Amino acid sequence: MSKKFTEYKGLDLPKVAEEILNYWEENNIFEKSITTREGNEPFVFFEGPPSANGLPGIHHVMARAIKDIFCRYKTQKGYQVKRKAGWDTHGLPVELGVEKELGITKEDIGTKITVEEYNEACKKAVMRYTDIWNDLTEKMGYWVDMEDPYITYKPKYMESVWWLLKQIYDKDLLYKGYTIQPYSPKAGTGLSSHELNQPGTYQDVTDTTVVAQFKTIKETLPEFLQVEGDVHFLAWTTTPWTLPSNTALTVGPKIEYVLVKTFNQYTFEPIQVVLAKNLVGKQFAGKKFNEVEDVAELANYAEGDKQIPYAVVKEFIGKDLVGIKYEQLLPYALPYQNPENAFRVISGDFVTTEDGTGIVHTAPTFGADDALVAKQATPEVPPMLVLDENENPVPLVDLQGKFRPEMGEYAGKYVKNEYYTDGEAPEKSVDVELAIQLKEENSKPLRLKNMCTVILTVGVPTNQFYTIR
Repeated sequence: MSKKFTEYKGLDLPKVAEEILNYWEENNIFEKSITTREGNEPFVFFEGPPSANGLPGIHHVMARAIKDIFCRYKTQKGYQVKRKAGWDTHGLPVELGVEKELGITKEDIGTKITVEEYNEACKKAVMRYTDIWNDLTEKMGYWVDMEDPYITYKPKYMESVWWLLKQIYDKDLLYKGYTIQPYSPKAGTGLSSHELNQPGTYQDVTDTTVVAQFKTIKETLPEFLQVEGDVHFLAWTTTPWTLPSNTALTVGPKIEYVLVKTFNQYTFEPIQVVLAKNLVGKQFAGKKFNEVEDVAELANYAEGDKQIPYAVVKEFIGKDLVGIKYEQLLPYALPYQNPENAFRVISGDFVTTEDGTGIVHTAPTFGADDALVAKQATPEVPPMLVLDENENPVPLVDLQGKFRPEMGEYAGKYVKNEYYTDGEAPEKSVDVELAIQLKEENSKPLRLKNMCTVILTVGVPTNQFYTIR
C-alpha cells in the first residue's frame, strides 16, 4: 500500500515549515544527502561568505534561496554535494566599527593600541552575530555545513589563496594592470561597492562646479574652425580639484556641437566657444544673455550693457573634433610618459547632453570612464602621473588626500575640506581656490550646484592583478 502524504485542512505555512524542519533534523536528511552519495561525482560548493558583524536581511534570504536551488538540483542528479559555509571577516566596515567602539583612528594603531590587540578586537567584532545567522540559516531551510566553516582571517584560508595565486602565476595566467578604485584618505584604504552602499555614505551637499575654457591650438583645428581669433572648448566638471590632472577632453562622436560667438562675462572681450548644441540654452540661460540671429548685431555690444549677446555661427558633430589639441589648462606638471599625446580631443560613448556642456573634462588618473576612453584612444592618452622620490609613478594627490609638491601653492592642501580635522578646514576649499584662479585667468568660472556626493572618497589608480581567461 502506498504511503499517503499528510493532509492539511487549513494552510498554515509556518506550521508546515516547522514540521519539515523538524523532520529534516530528526532524520539527518542534509547529512544523508551527502553520505548516501559517497563515491559519486562531486559538486563542490563554497558559499560566498557573508560578514557576521552585520545582521542578515531579506536580500541574504533571497540570495541563499537561489544558491540552494542549484545545490539541491545537483543532489537530485546524483552528485555528492558538500556545502561549506564561510565567514567573510575582512573589510572596512569591520575596522571602522571597531575603531568607533574603541575610540581610536587608524593613526592610533601601534601607539594607543597594539596591532595584536586591534586584530583581536576585530576578530571578536566580526563574529558578533553568528548565532543570529545560524538561526536564520536553519529557519529558512538552507542546507550548508555551519559546523566547519572557512573563516577568511585564519591563516589556512589566506595561505590557500596565496597558494592558488602562485599556481596561476606559475602558469603565466596572471598579469599586472591598473584600474580606478574609490579610495578613502581618512580610512587609508580602497572601498568596495558594498562599502559604498553603507548607510551615510552619500549625502546632498552644495559643492563647487566649474565650466572651464580650454584654448585650442590653432594649427590643429579643422578647416571649418579656422576662424579669426581664438577658439575655446567649454567643459564642465563637478570635481575642480581634478583639473590639474586633465589630459584630454571627450566628446560624443554623434552629438551635434556648435561654435558660439559671444563675450566673456568678466573681461568683456569677444570669445568663440564650442559646446553641445542642445546645451547652449543652459549655458547661456537667464536674463544675462541674449541670442541674436545676425552675427553683425554682436558689434553693437558695449561693456556695461545689461545683456551679453551671443550667436551660433557653425554646427558640426563630435567625430569632426577628434584630434584637436589644446593648451594645458593648469600646467603644474606633465605626465611622466608620452606627454606629447596628452591635451587633445578624443571620443567616448558615455558623453551625454543631459547636463554641462557636452564636452567632458577627462582626467584618466581619477575617473574610471576617463581611464577607459583614454586607453582606447589612438594614440593612448597618458594619465597625469608623476615620478616620486623612489621613481614610482603617482598621482598629483597623495594617499592622504593632499596635493603633492608639484602643485606649487596648493601643495600639502587637502583636495576636499571634509578631509580636515574638525575646525581646521580653511574658509576656501581647493575647489573654490582653483575656480577663482581660473576666473582670474579668464576662464568661465565657478557655479554652485546641489549634488549627491560620496563623502571622503576619491578615485585613485591602483595596481591590480588579473587572470587570463
